[in-house]
Amino acid sequence: MSLRFAYNTNGTANHRIEDAIRLIKDAGYDGVALTLDIHHLDPFAENWVVEADRIASILNRLELGSVIETGARFLLDPTAKHEPTLVTADAAGRARRVGFLKRAIEIGRILNSEAVSFWAGVPKAGVDHGEARGWLIEGLRDVADFAAEKGVVAALEPEPGMLIETLDDFAGLDIPGLSLALDTGHCLVTGERDPARAVHEFAPRLGTVAIEDMKRGEHIHLPFGEGDMDVPTVLDALDAVGFQKLVCVELSRDSHRADVMVGQALEFLRTCRRPGPGLPAPDTAPRETAVPGMPNP
Repeated sequence: MSLRFAYNTNGTANHRIEDAIRLIKDAGYDGVALTLDIHHLDPFAENWVVEADRIASILNRLELGSVIETGARFLLDPTAKHEPTLVTADAAGRARRVGFLKRAIEIGRILNSEAVSFWAGVPKAGVDHGEARGWLIEGLRDVADFAAEKGVVAALEPEPGMLIETLDDFAGLDIPGLSLALDTGHCLVTGERDPARAVHEFAPRLGTVAIEDMKRGEHIHLPFGEGDMDVPTVLDALDAVGFQKLVCVELSRDSHRADVMVGQALEFLRTCRRPGPGLPAPDTAPRETAVPGMPNP
């Protein structure tokens, strides 16, 4: 089975949601990574159920899968980017974040989404990290239990600079039912693992995967070919582990040229493993041995 690709609507922020979905479909993607936001299925709108049903109908008609993303910048607080979080000192703020994630899970159920992806948050200055971890675990258990009840995959994304920053941070959690949202680019930012190795190591726990280009040590989502990501090797790793869910392209800084980038990104993913003129065809055997740190089969 060939890999299935989706495009994140945080990279189509200047499009109406239905226009963004059509743009993604027409480019040839298999699905949509839908970032819930004020203009893209606002989860706090009075008619959110009606809107979710409408979007579900569009996706079904176009035969597109979906993943729900929850990283909108000012959805919960118009004055503070990404706040409140699961590690916010204010209990009411944390409850608001948990409520939002539960609403995202409800929307994911309506859309029959493959996963709902979310992150931990950044503890503010003066917050004890041990105490913040306790808040986080409490919130994660609540969200994971709710997702299991609704039959939705809850996937936590390690994010550079956040309390859960690395894959080791994720592995250290003991939350039944919690899957991993792996952004392969983040491996280059933190320098913790080769991205392809991360795919192999965490294959059994993958809830969703994001891919884009990034430079080592810089958390900036880049178009393919502009960073240090060995995209063909990551795609080979996903093939080798039999990953069948959507692989989501996230180019949140490129909404102003989404009309070009949506199609360009998919073309790169479809052709980057093809041989160039005069070059031999690639070896079709699994490339596990080429992944640094992985044992020979």
